[in-house]
Amino acid sequence: MPVSKKRKKAAKRRPTPPKRVDPVQEKGPSPTWYVVTMFSLMGLGVIIILANYINLLPNSPSNAWLLIGLGGIAGGFAMTLNYR
Repeated sequence: MPVSKKRKKAAKRRPTPPKRVDPVQEKGPSPTWYVVTMFSLMGLGVIIILANYINLLPNSPSNAWLLIGLGGIAGGFAMTLNYR
């Protein structure tokens, strides 16, 4: 029985690896105003909640003041997600 010709193996070429760029080096560190705003929102939220419970705010204790304070804390925490 005749033997078939063997196929030549193609030269294995590896694709060039993509250049990995560190996103922190690409954008740089966060500006100072961003860090100050982030911590100020969180601190102001805590102060509003504490002032609400020791009756320093008008119409306190009130759920509205509690929600405003929690919103400040949440806003500051959300800013930490983009902190570099």
